Amino acid sequence: MLDLLVITDDLPHAKRLARDMGRADSCGIHDLYEEAVPADRPGMIVSDVKDLTSEALVRLRRCLDAMRGRDVPHLLLVHGNTARAEVQARLIGAEAIPAATAARVLATRLKQPPRPVPQPAPLGLVAVKQADKAKDYLTHAFFSGEMMTPALAEAGTELVAQAIHEAGIRDWVRAVQCFDDVTHQHILLVAGLSVAFAVSLGLGERDRQLLAKAALLHDVGKTKIPPAILNKPGRLDPNELTIMRTHPAIGHAMLLGSGFDDATLMVVRAHHEMLDGSGYPDGLRGAEIPDLVRLVTISDIYAALIEKRPYKAALSESAALAIIESMTGKLDGDLIRAFKPVAGAFELAAGGGAA
Repeated sequence: MLDLLVITDDLPHAKRLARDMGRADSCGIHDLYEEAVPADRPGMIVSDVKDLTSEALVRLRRCLDAMRGRDVPHLLLVHGNTARAEVQARLIGAEAIPAATAARVLATRLKQPPRPVPQPAPLGLVAVKQADKAKDYLTHAFFSGEMMTPALAEAGTELVAQAIHEAGIRDWVRAVQCFDDVTHQHILLVAGLSVAFAVSLGLGERDRQLLAKAALLHDVGKTKIPPAILNKPGRLDPNELTIMRTHPAIGHAMLLGSGFDDATLMVVRAHHEMLDGSGYPDGLRGAEIPDLVRLVTISDIYAALIEKRPYKAALSESAALAIIESMTGKLDGDLIRAFKPVAGAFELAAGGGAA
């Protein structure tokens, strides 16, 4: 049996790693893009994949499913985005370690007794592929400079609804959490949660479609916020926060007069309004805030809580739900109770926050 198997998309780097550990003779190296899967079962698996795209993730899972036992440790080398790599490591049941210190860490680890191996529920390939399609859709529809139209919005709505139907909300959330772009991630989390919320409430097809479309479009105004503010790797200062909080009114203005229904326009403008009048941009109160807006607002806040950002850790399902429940009075208490089955449908792999 091999001491160690390195699965890689960079063969020279993997060979150097084996030499640096002094394991050149007992370390197997497998090209991630080779169709055949190694027959030997190793004592430890290391994923040394510099470009961990959705295709690479699918191939990696295929290798792991074919050769890995429950007691085989798996380590993922982190080459770039640490937050993203940590999420991806959890999705495939691995421990993330920095690539720069890999030789030293692995050499030490191979001398130690095996550690318990994390065993996450498998992430379905359907969710990975659907999430990737949705990301491509957002890039085209929201960030290409084209005018958003009802037909374009309907296409995205159908894509998300189909993904939730085929993959379920649990796998959808875990797949979307792999994205680097926080705006893409947030939009698709809110859309997916809203679709699941609509199903849980037993809404009719027309209302489900309306809710999904409104949720998909709720942050369209952020496409006009300066990237330096939108992608700032830290908390916004008061001036930046003021600019960020213009996005509901900007989004409403972008869609007004383009054929969108009043209910969708209201969600785009009012999804940060609170029942006690403390929200923005219009300080609406109570009955001034329609049910459709209230539904999207709960999904929006919950998604923000479970997203991981450089300046904040993810919240667990129970912690995020507790915060939502503490906001009764600002949010609709009946809808919060109705949201519990959606929040409880999965355990989160990562999390964070949004303005």
